[in-house]
Amino acid sequence: MIATLAGILFFKQPNQLIVDVGGVGYEVLVSARTYGRLPAPGDEVFVHVYTSVREDAITLYGFGEMDEKKLFLLLNTVSGVGPKLALGILSGISVPELCEALALKDMERLVALSGVGRKTAQRLCVELQDKVGGFARPGAETDRGQPDNRMVEDESFHNAASALVNLGYPQAQAWKALRTVRQQHPDEAGTMKIEALIREALRSLA
Repeated sequence: MIATLAGILFFKQPNQLIVDVGGVGYEVLVSARTYGRLPAPGDEVFVHVYTSVREDAITLYGFGEMDEKKLFLLLNTVSGVGPKLALGILSGISVPELCEALALKDMERLVALSGVGRKTAQRLCVELQDKVGGFARPGAETDRGQPDNRMVEDESFHNAASALVNLGYPQAQAWKALRTVRQQHPDEAGTMKIEALIREALRSLA
């Protein structure tokens, strides 16, 4: 089985790349997040790989980080979740955020992901809630009795997202707007009150 590939990035496009290893080109399917971290064609590249072997095809799935590969494998153990959906899930949310959503059974956050319905989200939570503890998650306690600041931030963002949904915005659009706020105000976002988060999110949606 192919576990990693190191070579020259011959070609890339969203969700797919070709790695030239000693003159042999390997086609690899990747998530949008891994694609976003790829170098320019012609540069050296390294990816962790999962090899899927079926009667009719051998498919390589690539990951920029080992945690992404591990979570991909966990997702594939859930009934109804295949490699295509698992890759789509990882394209729409980071590993720490997904682990947190699973640990907290955040259904609204999960169903906002492409291809994930409520039944699939329920299965993900039931089957993986106790299996994501080994991943670094925002929300883990840093000192005894002292919550991590990211937990406070995520709680505020969650409440702001719920408010935006109540105003009529789709869940995915609400979270996208809040992520924009976090990017535009990286230092202040963690301490913003919910009203301020909603106001800034509405500005980005205007």
